[in-house]
Amino acid sequence: MLKAIALIAVTVVYRLIPHPWNLVPMGAVSLYAGAKLPLRWAWAVPISALVISDMLMDFGVGGAFFAINRVAEYHIYSRIAVYGAFALTTLIGPLANRPKVGPALLPVLSLAASGLLFLTSNFAVWAEGLLYPMNLSGLLACYVAAIPFFDKTLLADLIGTAVLFSLGALVSHVYTLVAARRYSLADVATVDDSVRS
Repeated sequence: MLKAIALIAVTVVYRLIPHPWNLVPMGAVSLYAGAKLPLRWAWAVPISALVISDMLMDFGVGGAFFAINRVAEYHIYSRIAVYGAFALTTLIGPLANRPKVGPALLPVLSLAASGLLFLTSNFAVWAEGLLYPMNLSGLLACYVAAIPFFDKTLLADLIGTAVLFSLGALVSHVYTLVAARRYSLADVATVDDSVRS
């Protein structure tokens, strides 16, 4: 539970501080949550982080959470598609836990997370019917127009995946060492007490 709360808090803070457009490792957070938390709750990490930060950002600009006619913000279908893409990304997170193969798959899983977001969010933008014609050429135009923003999503997810999984392993290792040290000190104290008595 503490891990989930920490992931949500860090993600919310990161989304609220100024950063380059699309340079938020939400795919990495979703992958990590799917790999390290029970799957029935993993989806709640990216969704909670998105809902909290979106509500704070919407409040900051005086908008409603699901407003449809706002400039430079997601429309309702796009927002739901983004939430859904990150919830689905948690389902591929457990692949990172496969012995021997899992860590080697991390870059591929990160790319898959970015690709899933790209496909679903831009499909939703097209499906709204506000910016592109509702035909195949309109759909293709929507995807082509989104390509310049995709590189930052890829970069954020690749770096975020590397940092989260490395940092997570480091924290687990340090925790194990501290716990082992604590138990060994407790054993020494027990031996000292038995010798004195």
